[in-house]
Amino acid sequence: MNDTATPTSPSAPRESAAERNPDYAIYKPNSRGSGGVIRFGLNRAKAAVFLDAASQSGEKQFDWDQKIIMKWGLSDIGAALAVLQGRTTEAKLFHQSEKANSAFDLSLRDDPDRAPFLMTISRQDAADKSLRKVTIPVSHAEAAILETALRTAVTRILGW
Repeated sequence: MNDTATPTSPSAPRESAAERNPDYAIYKPNSRGSGGVIRFGLNRAKAAVFLDAASQSGEKQFDWDQKIIMKWGLSDIGAALAVLQGRTTEAKLFHQSEKANSAFDLSLRDDPDRAPFLMTISRQDAADKSLRKVTIPVSHAEAAILETALRTAVTRILGW
């Protein structure tokens, strides 16, 4: 097998953006309609992990038109990893810009009847002071996958 790329025929399926830059999404719809989803995606070109989140808008539907977006650099990723690895119990991240303030909170909970982690992302627009917020519980299994994804993101961002 050679290492040269072969041209794609017009009938061959094309690789979608999701296949090139897959996201890790934690979907948490609930029967009350107050659930949400938070997705994590690596953007190598910007050396960052982007989060986007949406509130539940119906049965297993989410309001992506009003999504919250947050860009994480290495220090933000490190803060989240410290919680996921049990080194600390909470990470509070705050990003301020002229347009809006964004906040992220990841905390370890000490209640055996609830999910071990709670994740909240919010955004307050500067113009009208409106606040959007998504809060979801995170299981040990979801936390393990997120930790692996974030550790991989660090190595790719650093180019190691």
